Amino acid sequence: MDFRIFTEPQQGARYDDLLTVARASERLGFEGFFRSDHYLGMGTDGLPGPTDAWTTLAGLARETERITLGTLVTSATFRHPGVLAIQVAQVDDMSGGRIELGLGAGWYAEEHAAYGIPFPARRFGLLTEQLEVLTGLWNTPVGGRFDYAGEHYELVDSPALPKPTRSVPIIVGGHGAKRTPALAARFASEFNTPFASEDDVPRLYARVRSACEEIARDPAELTYSSAFVVCVGADEAEFTRRAEAIGREPGELRENGIAGTPAEAIERLGRLRAAGTERMYLQVLDLADLDHLELIATEVVARL
Repeated sequence: MDFRIFTEPQQGARYDDLLTVARASERLGFEGFFRSDHYLGMGTDGLPGPTDAWTTLAGLARETERITLGTLVTSATFRHPGVLAIQVAQVDDMSGGRIELGLGAGWYAEEHAAYGIPFPARRFGLLTEQLEVLTGLWNTPVGGRFDYAGEHYELVDSPALPKPTRSVPIIVGGHGAKRTPALAARFASEFNTPFASEDDVPRLYARVRSACEEIARDPAELTYSSAFVVCVGADEAEFTRRAEAIGREPGELRENGIAGTPAEAIERLGRLRAAGTERMYLQVLDLADLDHLELIATEVVARL
């Protein structure tokens, strides 16, 4: 199992805050640094205000050296797929090939209303066409042309440039029973179960494996990942203090997250690994607490 740090900057973070956490994550040996793609805080004023995901990743691409960077996840409602294809390819080049793209249908209606972004009631077709356009543009040979005529998007005689440095890994995730597993099987290199119950994780993975088999794709080609909130303390007092700092109850965190003492966190991660999780996104909600990252790296990840 490898470990990535996952942040929610819409809750209140400047670019420099994210840079500090990304550099600390890289120094401590985490495999990746990912951020959400939201424009409105949830249950908070979000001061100083949202930062754009792909603008952030472009900066981090130049100010980090090793760590994988990406979104979990970009909303298909935010950007035209032709523009997104250019952004991702450029940032991938800026990073030397360290970018991954998590892409989803979008769900937070309020942020769309707040910034005048259309939010259609039916978005799964939008997501499907975005994946078709993105992969179509990137896979068109240099010198060729790409055309696409869908319900939502039309591209005519596109030179399909620029190209990313390599085939950009695409992450698809969710809890859907049929359409999401089918999209993951068709387009993704990774399937993610965001904030699922521990019991649901193997069932969600099994759906994707079955969808792969239906289209004659080897299920082992995908990486199977999960995302959980993380809150760990060296002892009970430190854990309780960290839970209070993010406005969560210790009991609720133990039930729904990677939480408690290092021993408890290791036990939960061991069960998730046995359930088939190969990669873990640790949702860090207090970006100012770098000691928390160090504790996780030295007392949890290192022991696994």
